[in-house]
Amino acid sequence: MDRYLLEMEIKRRGFTMERLSQAIGISKSAFSKKINGKSEFTLGEIQRIVDVLGLESPIPIFFAGKVS
Repeated sequence: MDRYLLEMEIKRRGFTMERLSQAIGISKSAFSKKINGKSEFTLGEIQRIVDVLGLESPIPIFFAGKVS
């Protein structure tokens, strides 16, 4: 996962990490663990992030060769 690209998209679309975590239905602490690479986003969570943020594709963020 490319953490920095995700953080950029969150800010670019006027969200905070807390607001996004609420919008996709997970706790702030669970979201923090996932964005910091301590656990992984599920496919359902990735789909909800894509939908909420209006991303064209999750591939550059969630399936990049770069590991956070």
